[in-house]
Amino acid sequence: MKKIAVVGLGYVGLPLAVAFGEKRSVVGFDVNNKRIAELKDGVDFTREVSSEELGAATQLSFSCSLEDIADCSIFIVTVPTPIDEFKKPDLTPLVMASESLGKVLKRGDIVIYESTVYPGATEEVCVPVLERVSGLTFNSDFFAGYSPERINPGDKEHRVTTIIKVTSGSTPAVAQEVDALYAGIITAGTHKASSIKVAEAAKVIENTQRDLNIALMNELAKIFARLGIDTHEVLAAAGTKWNFLPFKPGLVGGHCIGVDPYYLTHKAQAIGYHPEIILAGRRVNDGMGPYVAAELVKAMIKAGHTVANARVLIMGFTFKENCPDLRNTRVIDVVEELREFGCEVDVTDCWADNAEAEHEYGITLVEAPPQRTYDAVILAVPHEAYVAMGTAGHRSYLTGTGILYDLKGILPLGDAELRL
Repeated sequence: MKKIAVVGLGYVGLPLAVAFGEKRSVVGFDVNNKRIAELKDGVDFTREVSSEELGAATQLSFSCSLEDIADCSIFIVTVPTPIDEFKKPDLTPLVMASESLGKVLKRGDIVIYESTVYPGATEEVCVPVLERVSGLTFNSDFFAGYSPERINPGDKEHRVTTIIKVTSGSTPAVAQEVDALYAGIITAGTHKASSIKVAEAAKVIENTQRDLNIALMNELAKIFARLGIDTHEVLAAAGTKWNFLPFKPGLVGGHCIGVDPYYLTHKAQAIGYHPEIILAGRRVNDGMGPYVAAELVKAMIKAGHTVANARVLIMGFTFKENCPDLRNTRVIDVVEELREFGCEVDVTDCWADNAEAEHEYGITLVEAPPQRTYDAVILAVPHEAYVAMGTAGHRSYLTGTGILYDLKGILPLGDAELRL
């Protein structure tokens, strides 16, 4: 049985390495020494994998040394694929991982990519790097595969093994081998795509579709707000029809939905097509942070508050509930916009890591916000602990005439002055 190396041990790579490590020899590789040390001690800061699950993966080892994966024959790359400040794909982590693997690549090896990319990236960007560094020839000396990740951070029901896995390979024989590899751990089954490009495209449109559906809900929320109609009541009524899709308005962040559409539009523009609907959806969703801030400011003014130097508490900073992931959180847009209005903004989050918040966003999280202090409270991320507080718990932070903004409509209708 071929030895596997999983390259990149974040939200995607670690659960995958653990799943394989229960059944076969796997080396989890990451360039972050601190991450490797923590995992060797049975600690996963992402909270995706428990110490018990780590212990059950008896054939899994961890390393930050290329020498320790040199004897592997299958390399699975699960590094991030972010966008830059101009919303263009940043393939730097992918290229660097490919350069590293090129140094240990041998005849007969297979490199499988799971990172979300635009159609063609594996064969047009990654493979040439592997060839250049290794001196080997693609589809003669070594082979490639693509099997897009479908990890949903914080979701304890849909795990890596219980989600159908799309697979592909650079030749029919390799495609079959890649499919069989994943079929050994994926209880939900696999779907073998006809080519790497098809698998790449399938992944990138999954999140583009969600992005557009949420953009529609966000636009509807803006319309209904002007009409004096509660959006969530409308959605509940419309949702009684069997084929109405249950999307809701909100801030669209994270490493996938708020990023992946830009990979597809980048490729589309490169081949001479200007995508209109996809980019329109992105504009709507990227503008929701300032919209939320503006709606709160208007409500504060109507309630007689002075906006300049008003104190606002934002509850939740991660990109989604019950998850410590701060990547591409759009709560930061609300913070920055309110500060532009002159507000003093405190942010608290019972899941987020304070050091990471400071490093990535310059935000110092408040561990225990003072009660009866704030002119406004925004329930931005409905972590279970925040939902359990109920309306009274959130209002305890407010002054007598303070404004409560229930961003995702978690509290009972009428309990908050505002909700999206």
